[in-house]
Amino acid sequence: MRHRIAKKHLSRTPSHLMAMRRNMAQSLIQHGQVTTTLPKARETRRFVEKLITVARKGGIQARRLAEAMLTDRAMLDAENQEQYEAMSDAQRQKVMAGRSGRRHRAGKVPASYNKSKIPFVASSVLTKLMDEVAPSYKNRPGGYTRIIRLSKRRIGDNGELAILQLVDPNETAADAGSGKKKGTQGLRKSRIQARIDYLEGRKPRKKSGSSGKAAAAAPAKSDDAADDTIKADE
Repeated sequence: MRHRIAKKHLSRTPSHLMAMRRNMAQSLIQHGQVTTTLPKARETRRFVEKLITVARKGGIQARRLAEAMLTDRAMLDAENQEQYEAMSDAQRQKVMAGRSGRRHRAGKVPASYNKSKIPFVASSVLTKLMDEVAPSYKNRPGGYTRIIRLSKRRIGDNGELAILQLVDPNETAADAGSGKKKGTQGLRKSRIQARIDYLEGRKPRKKSGSSGKAAAAAPAKSDDAADDTIKADE
């Protein structure tokens, strides 16, 4: 019986499953989005959400916890890729490896390097997570990623494909969830606002439908008044 089992195995051993989640999470942080199958995207999403929540706290303790969950991986910018491929093996090792005595790659060229031959060094996924990704979601209570299902299927096993991507930090949950226009209110909110305006002594706004009814009722009232005056004259 599957008691106390909260995650899917995806036909993998525990070590293989953890390696898959770490690899996809690193690619998501580096590139902003990844295309994979729907079950893998759902499993990776849970892992990334917890990871960003830990990294949001900042400090050395949060960095150590994030490194234990994610591990680290060197990464290069796209504009430096061609120049990196033209380097020798010794130069590539200096670009990718961290300096002696430094635990984290910061992406800054050390002063001891010859900048004419090595003008750049690799940064790391963990540095990007702690310095760029996590601080941008400081005021967001969860929901850092989204899954977009694709209509096409994977060739071979016809598996469902999806895009797992990081949401825009400036995008609110209301803008992403509902398709309502900004500034519109629901019926309940409009009633509550009308009640507040009444209690504070402010004049409530007239509805567009009520003005037409009032205009239609005005001539009827004037006709009744005219009949009363005619009877009084008689």
